[in-house]
Amino acid sequence: MSTSLFPDLVVNGEVIPQAELDAETQNHPAPKGKPLIARRKAANALAVRTLLLQEARRRGLQAEPREVAPERFETEEEALIRGLLDQAIPGTSPTDAQVHAEWARDPSRFRSPPLWEVSHILCACDPRDDAARQAAQARAAALSGEALGDPRGFAALARRASDCGSKANGGALGQLGPGDTVLEFETALRKLSEGKITPEPVLSRHGWHVIRLDAVAPGQTLPFESVKDQIGAALERAAWAEAARDFIAELVDSAEISGANLRTAQH
Repeated sequence: MSTSLFPDLVVNGEVIPQAELDAETQNHPAPKGKPLIARRKAANALAVRTLLLQEARRRGLQAEPREVAPERFETEEEALIRGLLDQAIPGTSPTDAQVHAEWARDPSRFRSPPLWEVSHILCACDPRDDAARQAAQARAAALSGEALGDPRGFAALARRASDCGSKANGGALGQLGPGDTVLEFETALRKLSEGKITPEPVLSRHGWHVIRLDAVAPGQTLPFESVKDQIGAALERAAWAEAARDFIAELVDSAEISGANLRTAQH
């Protein structure tokens, strides 16, 4: 039963139950106070899924669920949609010339990861504890002032005041690469120049950090031979995604749909 607020979703005469729309809506975030945005996204997603399932059944495809993780298999609907896309969108590999052209467009995009030589002073706390966080912040701010006022004394200050086991090494953490530390710490590192100390303490789940970037080895541009497989795979994924969008657009153009705005979403 439709309402003016939530009309029925109907795809080629097939009515999608409101309960399915309610469940799907939970998977689509929307700005606070604007639940209709999530509802519209859910309707579009369900309309596409329904179109794909209808086409799979029209072609007489049979579901053959695959294991996608240990002891977890596709649902029959997931298997049908995968089988349809496998049949409708044959994979095509880019030519060597296309791969090389993509690399040559801007070789600097393909770089080895940077390495940072880092020291820090930790004022440990549980950030979820307001009192402990504020006390540790005040202590970290005082230590930060000392470090900025006497950069050469950083190691001695770390040995005296840090809550990290690295204090025995003057706060030295050794070489770090992307992903080796928590996001907040790495974000601060990327903003630092070599030899500099963070102007203010940085909060992570471990507490407050005063960070010094001792040295940095920026990533080097990688030669074509070392990245050509990576580029080829990326181009193949992009081509497949574009072909899938075109295939879905064809299904939408030939369908009768109410309760969703797929034609608007396609443009």
